[in-house]
Amino acid sequence: MPKSSGLAMSWEEWSKKDGIALADLIKKKKVSAREVARQVAAGVALVNPKLEGVLEVFDDVVKNPDTDKPAKDGRLYGVPIFLKDLGSGLKGRKRESGSKFDKGQVAKETDPNILNFLSAGLVPLGRSTTPEFGMTFDTSTNYLDGVKVTRNPWNLKHTPGGSSGGSAAMVAARVTPISMASDGGGSTRIPASFCGLVGLKATRGMVPRPWKQSEYMVRISAEGVVTRSVRDTAAVYDYITKVPNGGAFMNVERFQGSYLQAIKKDPPKLKIGLSTGSWGRPGKTDEQVARRVREMAKLMQSLGHKVEEIKDSDICDWDQMWSSYYCQWIGTRAQFRTMAADRGINTPDLRDYLGPMVHRHLEAADRYDKYDIWKMMGQNNAVTRGFGAIMEKYDVLLTPTLAIRVPEANGPYSLLRNEALDPWLDRLANACRYTMPGNETGLPGISVPAGLDTDGLPIGAMFYGNWSKEALLLQIARQIEKAKPEWFDQSAPLNVATAG
Repeated sequence: MPKSSGLAMSWEEWSKKDGIALADLIKKKKVSAREVARQVAAGVALVNPKLEGVLEVFDDVVKNPDTDKPAKDGRLYGVPIFLKDLGSGLKGRKRESGSKFDKGQVAKETDPNILNFLSAGLVPLGRSTTPEFGMTFDTSTNYLDGVKVTRNPWNLKHTPGGSSGGSAAMVAARVTPISMASDGGGSTRIPASFCGLVGLKATRGMVPRPWKQSEYMVRISAEGVVTRSVRDTAAVYDYITKVPNGGAFMNVERFQGSYLQAIKKDPPKLKIGLSTGSWGRPGKTDEQVARRVREMAKLMQSLGHKVEEIKDSDICDWDQMWSSYYCQWIGTRAQFRTMAADRGINTPDLRDYLGPMVHRHLEAADRYDKYDIWKMMGQNNAVTRGFGAIMEKYDVLLTPTLAIRVPEANGPYSLLRNEALDPWLDRLANACRYTMPGNETGLPGISVPAGLDTDGLPIGAMFYGNWSKEALLLQIARQIEKAKPEWFDQSAPLNVATAG
């Protein structure tokens, strides 16, 4: 491999390697974990000035990738990832949640999912950007001495999505093949869609929550990764589905086997429910998005699957769905008051610590009381049972990932907008009409590339499976990847090869 640049390989060669390929090279001693870490750090230096997706690189880990003790027998040993700056933390490293409220906070212990990453052999090399507390899919913040806007390597005027926007930007720019994500309203699947990547949100309870949380406290969120290849996602899920005993509020059925081995087989012939409907929201899905999803449906038919279009009314009571989701989305922001009290911050002073839109969420939390919470729980039950009934009729559902195409960065979905909460939140929910129900019900869903729009920006299609059917979703994604490799292999115009 060429060493003239001081790096392990040329950027052209590097950009073609997924995580498993890099791990194999390390295992065969053709490159070292340190050389791989140095190359990722060099990739950040190349593209991050334009993308602003990385908050920091851990210099000590670049020098010694074994600093945090990644397992050398893990399938992905030596492959660097960026830790999303939200949720699970690594002891001794900052975790600022994209907010002045958490600025300077350092994780006091390593959370279970980070331990899972380490058991896979993954090397946490730095932190990636997230909007404040992950509360939108536009990754723009203003808590670090000015406005910081993470941009999409497919077009710098556009957002890479969020809230796992920094991770998605780095993977799409081919800095590293795998990076941490999490999803409370679509925040793994949306950036996967906007950046032409693979993004799987697991079944509620399948991936461990941080030590101080459980699904009872945070029912909508699930951590994961964004990747360029299906096999990388499968390999990671072989590790991150390990939950400490007693570490989940609920016990879910677990796949008995290896996801990486499972994708070597095609899925059985499936009955697929197709929907590009409104899902209880005003306005129609963007025509180009709907067209790409229907092309996906035709592909699935050509692969031997049966596709039937379903009505919105066949799925659930959408008024209950959105009432329940709004209640937990807004109502749970009251937690900022207790968090502030724990730190000796008076509630009125939270205006100085939270961004204006996040603070509007906090103020709106007063709309809800204990009776609304009971109502929400009943609505969640009804909606979840509705989805359960439709999943008895179909093996999977096929929908758009988002109802819109990739919007401008720091645009209509940014938390930095000077706008009232209600119209902003309605706009967000309208766009996320297909992703948010998966968080409400806990169903697993995967976004896969479905081609480009007329502006040359990626569009994603999403499959929902029944609970605990991640293996089936990965088999479907792999079957699509084999049938349409061009959807997965396309490179963003800004990447380490073009920048280097």
